[in-house]
Amino acid sequence: MTQIVFIHGPGAGGCADSYINQLYHYPNSLAPNLPGHLDGAPCSSVERYTEWLRGWLHARGHHRDLVLSGFTLGACVALQYALDYPEEVKGLALMTIAMRPKVRRPQDLQFRLDAAEDEATYEKWLGMMDGIMHFVEPDLRAHLLQRHREVGPVAQHSDLVVIDRFDVRDRIHTLESPLMLIRGVDDPLSTGDYEEEIHRAVPGSKLIKMKDAGHFPMVEKPDEFNAALDDFLNEIG
Repeated sequence: MTQIVFIHGPGAGGCADSYINQLYHYPNSLAPNLPGHLDGAPCSSVERYTEWLRGWLHARGHHRDLVLSGFTLGACVALQYALDYPEEVKGLALMTIAMRPKVRRPQDLQFRLDAAEDEATYEKWLGMMDGIMHFVEPDLRAHLLQRHREVGPVAQHSDLVVIDRFDVRDRIHTLESPLMLIRGVDDPLSTGDYEEEIHRAVPGSKLIKMKDAGHFPMVEKPDEFNAALDDFLNEIG
């Protein structure tokens, strides 16, 4: 039986609440909070997050027919999982992901550390999080912004460092799991056609470009995202 697992990233609240619409649409789906996101300490690499997730799932009896869906950090974890344990993964639905280190300004990382030490910078960081979520429905955006306050900028800094070290270019051609990629075409943080690169590298993969969506398609366009995932699930059986 197919088990859908949603894996969050450092944005849109920085925790599993970003998948609230999907958890309602798919009642038996799972969306764990990764270590360091509300509780505990963050992991130092995508590989460590992957092993944590695998242990979390196996402890609940889920070790096959997994459909993993993630964005940013969560997408990296899902892809790593499928490359390391292909026999357990039935399909991948990934958003806002690169198979190589992303281009990022050094000051973007320092900004998060400064936000943890300086009140004015912290408010700028919150304002930035609010602005990035401008496609999200206002009440949900307010809830996710509160989650950002709870998770904090240091955890986000750690996640960005982990994401920027992720590189599976030498393994991407070995991916066996069916792959659907979704990209918000109005992403204010986009610095390259990273999903296009993966799409070209993985024969048979599917790439969907959503209008009026940015960094978090599943929370910005939930009905459209859920419909795309429904179609993907039907395709892979």
